[in-house]
Amino acid sequence: MGRSGLQLSALSFGAWVTFGHQVDDSVADACLGAAYDAGVNFFDNAEVYAHGQGEIVMGRLLARHNWPRETWCVSSKVFWGDGTPGPNARGCSRKHIVEACHKALKRLQVEHLDIYMCHRCDPHTPMDEVVFAMNDLIRQGKVLYWGTSEWNAQQLQEAETVARDYRLIGPSAEQPEYNMFRRARVELELKPLCEKGLGLTIWSPLASGLLTGKYNAGVPADSRLNFENYKNFQNRLAGDEGQWKLSCVSQLARLADEIGLPLPRLALAWCLLHPHISTVMTGASKASQVVENMKAIDDLTKLTPAIVQRIENILGNKPVAPPLV
Repeated sequence: MGRSGLQLSALSFGAWVTFGHQVDDSVADACLGAAYDAGVNFFDNAEVYAHGQGEIVMGRLLARHNWPRETWCVSSKVFWGDGTPGPNARGCSRKHIVEACHKALKRLQVEHLDIYMCHRCDPHTPMDEVVFAMNDLIRQGKVLYWGTSEWNAQQLQEAETVARDYRLIGPSAEQPEYNMFRRARVELELKPLCEKGLGLTIWSPLASGLLTGKYNAGVPADSRLNFENYKNFQNRLAGDEGQWKLSCVSQLARLADEIGLPLPRLALAWCLLHPHISTVMTGASKASQVVENMKAIDDLTKLTPAIVQRIENILGNKPVAPPLV
């Protein structure tokens, strides 16, 4: 993971949307087991997922399996809260960071979090407070590495500067959204930081399911896009931009079929090609989906330079840095 010594599987598995919300324990257990059996060693979570239920379900299942602790890593993220009311029940104040960490340890039934991330940058909390709070948890052995999610380069650089000035540990990883339709932050903005050792644990490699092709004929009744909390994702299918994306997906599906790959595996393999990505976070509501997704690690040889260029020709959205003035 970046410049750290932590080894993460190229594909990982997260609880967002599904655990504690979309699937019951038996399905969640089957998904978790299928991921572990395929070689996944990183399981991602957050306090906000199903208001803490995502962590409770994952913790219960991890305890049930009793896999050697050295064989897996688990994360949590802090910012949005778990639904508990009160002015200090969310954000990245020292109070909430510490109390949320203790809750996550209890819910996940672990003695330490391998990675603890600030789910967003808190504009109301000074950066030195965030960096010191995370380092206190590291010194206490409750957290091994800390990172961020959806922070921009300026915020990350500020955290790194604070850490350097006080001889503390800065963020080891950032967790941005990255897929064929969301590229600029990873490929341009974060690139200089990645070259200095920042790890990336990217999420939504299938663009919330768009790159599976299942939305080309409309939104299925059982889709997450029909859940009340995820209706905003339907905006990604609206207007000219939505039509462009659906057109791209149709063309990508034909290309995937031509080279003998299901479209989701093509999209996952494309993400795996990026040299600065530490792990590609996957999710699933069925164990069969996990098994299928994990095959993407073996598909990289099919993404030859010529195929990658054809993908670029279809997308036509390769980020370009603005000219120097």
